[in-house]
Amino acid sequence: MSRTEEQKAMMAVVRRNTEVVQGQGDFALFDELFADDFVDRTPQPGTTPDKAGVLVLYRRLRDAFPDFRPEIHWQTVEGDIVTTYKTYHGTHRGPLFDIAPTGRTVAFETVDAMRVRDGRIVEHWGVANLFSLVHQLGAHIES
Repeated sequence: MSRTEEQKAMMAVVRRNTEVVQGQGDFALFDELFADDFVDRTPQPGTTPDKAGVLVLYRRLRDAFPDFRPEIHWQTVEGDIVTTYKTYHGTHRGPLFDIAPTGRTVAFETVDAMRVRDGRIVEHWGVANLFSLVHQLGAHIES
């Protein structure tokens, strides 16, 4: 089944967020791509479930990993939701989760589902392999 032009356009919005905003730190583009009434259904600790909260998360990741680089493995679209499976790569140069910079290179997987309407991201659900990330940084999770 071939994708419609509308589906391709929605996938392009999410790809630009991943590659340009997250990967290159273009936060001016962030403001263009995210709707003002954006809702994050899976906000990270220390953030809010809105556009401002996602920007906090993105900045924290760029601060912790200045060479932060996403690698998209695949994307799919159903209705107005684009799902992306990717691996994030980077070198730990700034604090993250109260872990001091280690200089270690990391790679961790993430799956995101983003609802796109009128060319803007309006909703997000995501799962990141943060256990793997913390382990790669040499930290341990206490039970």
